[in-house]
Amino acid sequence: MSSRRLDISAYLSGLPLFNEMRPAELERLAAGSQVRRYARGEEVFSVGQPCEEFHVVISGQVKLYALSPSGQEKVIEIISAGHSCAEALMFTGKPYIVNAQTLNDALVLTVKKQAVLEEIERDPRFALRMLGGISRRLHGLVHDVESAALHSGMQRVIGYLLRDLDLDGQEPAQTTTVSLVVSKATVASLLNLTPEYFSRVLRELEDSGLIDVDKRNIHIKDPKGLAKYSMPG
Repeated sequence: MSSRRLDISAYLSGLPLFNEMRPAELERLAAGSQVRRYARGEEVFSVGQPCEEFHVVISGQVKLYALSPSGQEKVIEIISAGHSCAEALMFTGKPYIVNAQTLNDALVLTVKKQAVLEEIERDPRFALRMLGGISRRLHGLVHDVESAALHSGMQRVIGYLLRDLDLDGQEPAQTTTVSLVVSKATVASLLNLTPEYFSRVLRELEDSGLIDVDKRNIHIKDPKGLAKYSMPG
């Protein structure tokens, strides 16, 4: 999608956060927004910079990450197209507490804090919609923390591979393919694993006949069998 052809107000109207807004409200928000194009590996924002806007990924992926004092990277979250970040932090008046970097060429929409505050003053219901979006995001992050704390490394990998499958609903296809949109090292960091351990888990699952690994394509041969693989008993 070209940044020059993008109708920002129309794009905003398709996001859950803004889809109940009237055209005039969307136009005002669009006037306080900007689309930026980033090459792979560019920083969107860094720790310590003032947070005066939040960001919506239009295309590509952006990783949120922290660096340890020794320089080791920990991936906190991967933001994909249609999702946002920094909404809550924007209201605190504090600088960014994590870094954001593109994983590939990306278009990112930034929405200025002042534009959001002006809409909240006009209609307090807008604040409630923002709180709903922030709450859903927090729930997802809490789930990730619980998974890292309570599940084994094997369970985390299996959960990641099956995250988009409804195993309780319609019977999945005999073979389902999961394509990793980021490197295996990035996925490992997201799951709080070392790249070596992540690779060992994939090899074990492949040796067990549950998956086939073809570079970044993971072919799941038995989704329900994979779900049961690391269960006790």
